[in-house]
Amino acid sequence: MSLHFPFGPLRPVATAVVAVAALSVPLRALAVEPFTLKDIRVEGLQRADPGTVFAALPFRVGETYTDEKAAAALRALFTTGLFSDVRIEIEDQTAVIIVAERPVIARVNFSGLKEFESEQMLKALRDAGIGEGLPFDKALVDRAEQEIKRQYLTRSLYGAEVVTTITPIERNRVNVTFTMTEGEAARIREIRILGTEVFDEKTLLGQLELTTPGWLTWYTKSDRYSRAALNGDLETLRAFYVDRGYLEFAVESTQVTISPDKQDISIAVSVREGQRYTVTGVRLEGDYLGREDAFRQLVAVRPGEAYRGAAVTATQKSMTDLYGLYGYAFARVEARPEIDRANAQVVVVFTANPQRRVYVRRIDVAGNTRTRDEVVRREFRQLESAWYDGARIKLSRDRVDRLGYFSEVDVETREVPGAPDQVDLVVKVKEKPTGNLLIGAGFSSSERLSLTASVKQDNVFGSGNYLGVELNTSKSSRSFEFSTVEPYFTVDGVSRALSLFYRTTRPFNSLGDKYQIATPGASIRFGVPFSEYDTVFMGIGWERTKIGATAGIPNSYFLYRQAFGESSTAWPLTVGWARDARDSALAPTSGRFLRVNLEASLWGDVRYLRNNLQAQQYFPFGTQYSLMLNAEIGWGKGLGSRPYPLFKNFYGGGLGSVRVFEQSSLGVIDPTGAFIGGARKFNANAEFYVPVPGGGNDKTLRLFAFTDVGNVWREGEPIEARSLRASAGIGLNWLSPVGPLRLSWGTPVKYQPNDRIQKFQFQIGTAF
Repeated sequence: MSLHFPFGPLRPVATAVVAVAALSVPLRALAVEPFTLKDIRVEGLQRADPGTVFAALPFRVGETYTDEKAAAALRALFTTGLFSDVRIEIEDQTAVIIVAERPVIARVNFSGLKEFESEQMLKALRDAGIGEGLPFDKALVDRAEQEIKRQYLTRSLYGAEVVTTITPIERNRVNVTFTMTEGEAARIREIRILGTEVFDEKTLLGQLELTTPGWLTWYTKSDRYSRAALNGDLETLRAFYVDRGYLEFAVESTQVTISPDKQDISIAVSVREGQRYTVTGVRLEGDYLGREDAFRQLVAVRPGEAYRGAAVTATQKSMTDLYGLYGYAFARVEARPEIDRANAQVVVVFTANPQRRVYVRRIDVAGNTRTRDEVVRREFRQLESAWYDGARIKLSRDRVDRLGYFSEVDVETREVPGAPDQVDLVVKVKEKPTGNLLIGAGFSSSERLSLTASVKQDNVFGSGNYLGVELNTSKSSRSFEFSTVEPYFTVDGVSRALSLFYRTTRPFNSLGDKYQIATPGASIRFGVPFSEYDTVFMGIGWERTKIGATAGIPNSYFLYRQAFGESSTAWPLTVGWARDARDSALAPTSGRFLRVNLEASLWGDVRYLRNNLQAQQYFPFGTQYSLMLNAEIGWGKGLGSRPYPLFKNFYGGGLGSVRVFEQSSLGVIDPTGAFIGGARKFNANAEFYVPVPGGGNDKTLRLFAFTDVGNVWREGEPIEARSLRASAGIGLNWLSPVGPLRLSWGTPVKYQPNDRIQKFQFQIGTAF
């Protein structure tokens, strides 16, 4: 018997040979009488495990074999995706499974890939079925090419072309190479907003993230079109109008056209503004728990003013948060405008449904593979078996996020089946690497080249403890430090920090490079939290300072060494307080930072008091502008019969102090010309931040205008306003990929003829 199919004839033996195309042929044409299987053999395997084949078979040795079972076996084997051809032959009551394995992808290579990282593209292709170790299927090649082109479309590379090359290699494997011709990215050459009467087109275009090419769009890439970005801009446009009373604003159409060479894109948005509505009243409906007055105080919508969508949203959020304080986790507050079109008036109705009060049954932590549960739990202020408190839950989430161990932190509220008055909280975290091995260099206009090397681990063995070894070199300061911090030394959150260090410093502008001040030491410090933002620090240390050889030594240090010896031992006690309520540590725009640190050495060779105070306040102006005011005071005094030690002096001038004046050049100048600082310090700074034109609302790249005032004085010298120095100018802050960069250019406003002026100053590679 021989049956012919598109893939070829069946063998003329007592067989039942079936392939994919044959599955649609009536099985009676294969006419194999049912029989009892004596054996099953598999032929043709090269890499696949025989167990994979046997697991897919619906029959076993000793069972009855039928045509229906054969067809089911073929379907199951083809479904695995491992085989390009499968046949079943029957020889002397033995089922012989003959398979032809699909080639396996050995490597996926890219040629001409510039726009994406290869890891990113490999992940996208693996999701499409193309990846190392996966079976190769020619049908997947087209799918992979479409996925690559889709990735390029997200970057406005509409002319990108992809050619796939399949190279067979030994052991039935293939290499897959994708050759890309990326071309140039299409740029948005024109954006038009049509149908506007109330606001001019330029004002509206300023609200959008998408822009036409500018001098900074090479960095922001805001001149590249994407549908998601356009949809976001349309929502921004709608929010802009609704927040100014135009409730019925609508986008009527959006047209995106691309030039024949796929290089230029034009966007036209047609809008209908509608009329402006004025709020005539606010009404509360629903259940406000008998505290309607408290909820009414949260209403940000004011009668007599234009309807403001942002005020309505803020009111809903404030009310929902207040319900959360009372334990109502599922409260809903809906806003409904009652529109009077004839008079262009609107009444805003807030309808509240608190639903039911609940308490937290259990708090679970999910997603932490290395960090211990207790590290997350000890930051939580919401307790188990306590009433649900929305404010405490938000504070808890923020505290976990501020640990810095996780890239994502989310708290999910889940109902407990059969218990309507209970919920479970699930803290979902996504861990990120917390170790840091750094070998690099920094460069500043004052320090020149400085080398840094450090090994840090913020979350040692998932315990939440810090361990670090740091090495720093620069022209005037070199240090080696080993430190460890245990944030929960006690269960109440008292932290303990231990530090061992060896530092060498040399006064700026000193004569000779061999002279230095060496200070080995150690310290221990405890931090006691008094609130969510306030911490009090207490500690003690040991330092032994040695003033080096006399070659090139400043005269002041020479006299100090003659009077008190080349080595001095101190046991400084430290007491401090810090309050950090800024919205961000790297790029803050609002909030306050306060710091007080008192250091006293009451016994040993050196006895002194040293105090340092700092106050910093940020004021936001809209979403793009902010003002920073900073003031710092340093004060030192010698105790007993000894003067204040020179090696504990404060320094002023340069970045972080009074810009435009050379780094650390303010204050006392030694007869040898070295800048040796002073025992008293004051500086005040003001910076007004604005976005870089074309940079949107990117807070990692900001321009600023500054004005600084301050100076440094020796112990006992009168502090007078006429001795202050002042400067003003402009600058740039950039959190660049190679480290924070700060540039400033200014001019002295109040100075003396002998001051060292440096109008342009910069620093990169270190924190500022």
